[in-house]
Amino acid sequence: MPKSKRNKIVSLSKTKKKGKEHKESIVNSIREAAESYNSIYVFSFENMRNLKFKEFREQLKSSSRFFLGSNKVMQVALGRSASYEIRPGLYKVSKLLRGDSGLFLTNMPREEVESLFNKFEESDFARTGSIATEKVELLEGPLDQFTHEMEPFLRKQGMPVRLNKGVVELVSDFVVCEEGKSLSPESARILRLLGIKMATFRLNLICRWSPEDFELYMEGLDESDVECA
Repeated sequence: MPKSKRNKIVSLSKTKKKGKEHKESIVNSIREAAESYNSIYVFSFENMRNLKFKEFREQLKSSSRFFLGSNKVMQVALGRSASYEIRPGLYKVSKLLRGDSGLFLTNMPREEVESLFNKFEESDFARTGSIATEKVELLEGPLDQFTHEMEPFLRKQGMPVRLNKGVVELVSDFVVCEEGKSLSPESARILRLLGIKMATFRLNLICRWSPEDFELYMEGLDESDVECA
């Protein structure tokens, strides 16, 4: 009787014992889940927000399981080649774990999964280093949205402000950020004060695997890319 592929010993060398044990625990968890769920998806994420993701994960925990972390460890768990895959075709899933990505294992119908992921979108304040989605410019004159106590803080952010009879006043036009350019720490703080959200947390499906078939979602990808990856 042929030996089960999932029982193969995987060596995770050059790591401390504790780190090695942790990685092996993740590998085993993924392998057990891969045997328990009908479908496995790879998804990518943009502007990750941990709290929002935790809420989404909790919503689906009765029928599904998420894995995020080291792509290499997840690849090892599924099998990085056809010789090591734990179920037929899973090495294709493994090869699409790149960059900011994760695994979603579920018993939910495909249509329901696609609908949930396509609809999932959460706006939030952009962080330092994010790319501005629009130009924001404040015109010379009173800034009624700010109290007089905030004037010193605004000056520290580089804004040309002063107090005029207790009202914060911009003494000249001020560009907070330019579309397509990276946000400085000061720009990110000012946008938050203005209530302008430029970040959108999204989850994008990349592929779906089931025992019956394999499907790619991302435009520009085909199965030859997976074979050669």
